[in-house]
Amino acid sequence: MTGLSLLIPITLSTMAIVLLAPILPGLLNEFSRIPAHEYWVPMILTVPALCVALFSPVAGMLGDWFGRRRLLIWALVAYAAVGIAPVFLTDLTAIIISRIGVGVAEALIMVLTTTMIGDYFKGAARDKWLAGQTAFASMSALLFFNIGGQLGRFGWRAPFWVYGSALVMLALVLIFTWEPSEADAEEEADHAPHHGAWGGFPWSRMAGIIAITIYGSVLFYTVQIQAGRGIALLGVSDPGRIGFLTSVASIGVPIGTFIYSRIGRMRVAHLLLGEFAFLTVGFLLMGRAGSTTPFLIGCFINQLGAGVLLPTLLVWAMDGLPFDIRARAAGLWTGAFSIGQFLCPVVVTLGSSHAGGLMGAFSLLSGAALVGAIGALVGALRKGAVLVGGEKVALHG
Repeated sequence: MTGLSLLIPITLSTMAIVLLAPILPGLLNEFSRIPAHEYWVPMILTVPALCVALFSPVAGMLGDWFGRRRLLIWALVAYAAVGIAPVFLTDLTAIIISRIGVGVAEALIMVLTTTMIGDYFKGAARDKWLAGQTAFASMSALLFFNIGGQLGRFGWRAPFWVYGSALVMLALVLIFTWEPSEADAEEEADHAPHHGAWGGFPWSRMAGIIAITIYGSVLFYTVQIQAGRGIALLGVSDPGRIGFLTSVASIGVPIGTFIYSRIGRMRVAHLLLGEFAFLTVGFLLMGRAGSTTPFLIGCFINQLGAGVLLPTLLVWAMDGLPFDIRARAAGLWTGAFSIGQFLCPVVVTLGSSHAGGLMGAFSLLSGAALVGAIGALVGALRKGAVLVGGEKVALHG
């Protein structure tokens, strides 16, 4: 139950954007009289990711200084309060401000739950629970696509009530976790750790992982964010059906996470090669699809690769980190992954403008994924490629 109480809150990061994707057309219509609304309204979905990207390193520093659990408790309370707020707000600016609050709380929740898994568990057990985070996040996406679509039929405000589920997660954290002690994670800490020194931090290793994480995150989130638009372009207009079809395609992510649990001890470069190859094929099929079925097949293949990619990067980043820097490393990785999430709509918009539309942008991203596969192939051919869950943690490969 301790592990589960730290896995379930990771779904809040998915909720922040996926839950609202099916109601984006309704939001655009609601605020259509506001100048430049086509730029401001999508920020309701994307600004939490920007806040996570900016605040996650700070969240990591706070976790190493003040401790993990007490901050997590307050973050869950704040998430519920600001998450529900748009139900009662009518001003677009006020709604965006509330979404900034969601992003700050989300940063704390993501960083601290990941850190606490690293505190409580070691070795293969730690890798299992970290990979489990990605599985929970991806499976929750299937749920939230459908919930957002169904509740969207009652108006654009209805899905925001779901943010209150953070209070249920708060109860689990209160019952089944404790403030981990540096000396023994199974013991309750009697004071804040107050770790803030950066000496000995593995900057060179983390820099390489962060760069690959940002690149991979843009590709990872494209289907999560843009598949609904693609399905609409192919003739589907009902928000409930768009949410359902997107969730069907996204089932590839939890399947990919399960595959990772079987092959996660392979070398990083070999894993990345296969993952980027799947992303390449998936984007190519999506970009050339003329109907819903081949488009969804491409989405599924893409998400299969994405489902293996995320735990690969997360376990690689967290491998072998000591207690005193663990939260800060988790914060830097989370921030990097969220930068990719925020950049994803920007990249797709730029690609669309240069490739004649959304489908052309998918074809361009296929080329970007191919570049990643080629880079991984070069790494695989070099000596010293690292193991994700093993003892070697050098950056080579």
